[in-house]
Amino acid sequence: MRLQLQLTPNTEPVPYDHLHRLTGALHKWLGPNNEQHDGLSLYSFGWLRGGQSRGGALCFPKGAQWNISFFDDAVAQQLIQGALKEPSIAFGMRVMGLQEMPTPAFGEMYHFRTDGSAILARKTRPDGTRAYLLWKDPETDQVLTHIMRQKLSKAGLTDNHMDIQVCFDRTYIDARTKLATIKNIQHKGSECPVIVSGTPEAVQFAWLVGIGDLTGSGFGGVR
Repeated sequence: MRLQLQLTPNTEPVPYDHLHRLTGALHKWLGPNNEQHDGLSLYSFGWLRGGQSRGGALCFPKGAQWNISFFDDAVAQQLIQGALKEPSIAFGMRVMGLQEMPTPAFGEMYHFRTDGSAILARKTRPDGTRAYLLWKDPETDQVLTHIMRQKLSKAGLTDNHMDIQVCFDRTYIDARTKLATIKNIQHKGSECPVIVSGTPEAVQFAWLVGIGDLTGSGFGGVR
């Protein structure tokens, strides 16, 4: 299920590195000790839309839209109840409206755009450190596909769903690197469309859970 939240205008400046505050609001609504807090995320969320840069921060004079998606509809309903009970987020912004978005009729291939966010892919070096991979790296497709198959397995979607393939659309001329900081850690991702091929169920799954690493922290949301 994909939810679109309509938020009130901010009353305080919104710093560029605010993603962890969105994550905090999400987990507040899901409740303490919720099962979504750690591990491989079967959900994703986009970045706030409708903002303007002003004085070294973001401003949302007309409010903001925020998309949050869950593979498990029961978890989505849990978030709805939490948001209705305690609608505050941060920076004076509150939830003033919430609706379920219609699910597109997916086929066996779909061209996804990023939902304001960046797609994050990393590989582990021999020394145990992690290297960021970008859209121009052919190796990135293998990493993104591997992560998606891990998520499908966790969700119980196996058999022919595991044939899914994820790759960047390298014909897109405006692809760029996008940096985002979460709790003083700077992450480097790619703002570039992706092409997902597989069963219609697996393609829809990708739409919900996002692409790549850290989809539970604001990366990899697609539309």
